[in-house]
Amino acid sequence: MVREDWMNLNGLWQFEIDRGDSGLERGLLHRELSGTILVPFAPESALSGIEDVDFMDAVWYRRTVEIPQEWNDRELRLHFGAVDHDTTVWVNDREVLRHRGGFTSFTAEFGTAARLGPIATIVVRARDRKAAVQARGKQATFHGNSHAVYTRTTGIWQTVWLEPVPTTSIRRVHVTPDLANGAFQLRVPVTGPTRGSQIRVTVTERFDADAMRAVGDIVANKIVRADLDMTPSLIIDIPEARLRTWSPGDPHLYGLVVEIVDPNGDVSDTVYSYAGLRSIAIDGMAVRINGDAVFQRLVLDQGYWPQSLMTAPSDAALIADIELAMDAGFNGARLHQKVFEERYLFHADRLGYLVWGEFGDWGVSGQGPEGNNQQPNASFVAQWIEALERDISHPSIIGWCPMNETHQVLTDEITALDDVTRAMFLATKAADPTRPVLDASGYSHRVLESDVWDSHSYEQDPAIFAAEQSGLDSGEPFNNVSWIGSKAMSVPYRGQPYFVSEFGGIWWVSDSAGSDGIDRTESWGYGVPPASEEEFYERFERLVAVLSENPRMFGYCYTQLTDVFQEQNGIYRFDRSTKLRIARIREVQRRPAAIERSSHAALAGEPQTRWS
Repeated sequence: MVREDWMNLNGLWQFEIDRGDSGLERGLLHRELSGTILVPFAPESALSGIEDVDFMDAVWYRRTVEIPQEWNDRELRLHFGAVDHDTTVWVNDREVLRHRGGFTSFTAEFGTAARLGPIATIVVRARDRKAAVQARGKQATFHGNSHAVYTRTTGIWQTVWLEPVPTTSIRRVHVTPDLANGAFQLRVPVTGPTRGSQIRVTVTERFDADAMRAVGDIVANKIVRADLDMTPSLIIDIPEARLRTWSPGDPHLYGLVVEIVDPNGDVSDTVYSYAGLRSIAIDGMAVRINGDAVFQRLVLDQGYWPQSLMTAPSDAALIADIELAMDAGFNGARLHQKVFEERYLFHADRLGYLVWGEFGDWGVSGQGPEGNNQQPNASFVAQWIEALERDISHPSIIGWCPMNETHQVLTDEITALDDVTRAMFLATKAADPTRPVLDASGYSHRVLESDVWDSHSYEQDPAIFAAEQSGLDSGEPFNNVSWIGSKAMSVPYRGQPYFVSEFGGIWWVSDSAGSDGIDRTESWGYGVPPASEEEFYERFERLVAVLSENPRMFGYCYTQLTDVFQEQNGIYRFDRSTKLRIARIREVQRRPAAIERSSHAALAGEPQTRWS
């Protein structure tokens, strides 16, 4: 969704912590604030310039922006990548938006630049109350970090930018690949009057990721009326001679140019984008990409950095994490308990890296270890729909997982957890029928028709791990049970494709400390640490083999890409420095998995259509 004109508002903003959330009464809306902060870094982070890790019920931001005169005849859109958690935005003392949710993007619209005037004073209040029922991901609800929860994020933590658009303009384009028919299906929402206007879409042979432009020869184009439907849609056929798929080994991206053509034939709005042509299908126990069984060697990626927490310190850092994972032999990631920056997905698209999109639902689990009844609410559904709306067109996303490790004993009562889990599953299927959906990763599976099934296991003994996972052959796979009396938490398994979406987590503290400032004598991980680095490699290889050699397993997800604060079970250190011999890790994962070998054997000798 690239336009020519936009203004990046990252940088220094006025800032003030409002611990008692009394700022509105005390006049913070109308006066200068007492400090400064570097946006988009959260005040808990070092890179923000604040580094205050105590609880903050509310924080305030203020910035004055000079509007370019050439924008006067256009509408202004103020975009926020993410703000944690409840946000109110004022422009020139007028409230223009309220938004709930710490992980999803949103936009404030406030009329033409000419009406606004040459100066816009933007004020943002973000509330993040300790006792509130809300989706937090891995943010600690107690003061310090512990085990697998980490330093909180409050306020703005992703990019803020201002964009001028014409009165009749394009909203987020949705692209659905249709490989079977060699086509792309597009939905092009339009805002503003459209009488007599048309939508024109041009597909070019490739997308230049550096220039952010569609380049090369025109492959196909199409024009449809913009004034007949609430959301104009079209199907663009790609000539067979020009068909190229997006795949992990060859992530080809077509360029897209989407335009509004007014009744006079003039182009009133232009957006540059891209699309990948690929398919996803379930075939027995295999998940196929473009017709081929691809064993998913995923790594758990939590997207934290020592100096910037949930915010990547730079665009290069996003790229580096993908490349580090690929260097270690992983072909994708479970983006864990966080809706990642969309820029990350852009890099995954262009690098051919498979990802599962996930919502950061932790903070409300259904039932805690003391039996406390923590129930999710409708806000979870609303936020998840926003995440789907933003990310649905990214070809790198090959599955959705709305919930993670919800805990509730299965009884004959229907609970809020049941309602919300099902609502999020159905919302995902309604928004996107093209990808598999896992209702909840690990523990409480509450939706019978979930497309895939999984479990979590941090068993460190490979022999016990193998015995634990052996039931899949007889249709009774390992199933997480409640920590309250070993009671069942899930509806029955119905033969879906299956993977272990969290395993390993081998607790390994290397001899030499990294530069991430972690006291390695106070680290935490799963099980007993190996006695030596060689024992680590042996354990890793044997645990991986249990899953990759099972012909009914479509993938796995190893915990995790990097150490995160006290949790010392990463392939790399928290600062991304070398911790292990990556060539050894990569070699283990290069061996073809059983489901890939059996799939290829079954197809041998049959006539095949192979996409170029």
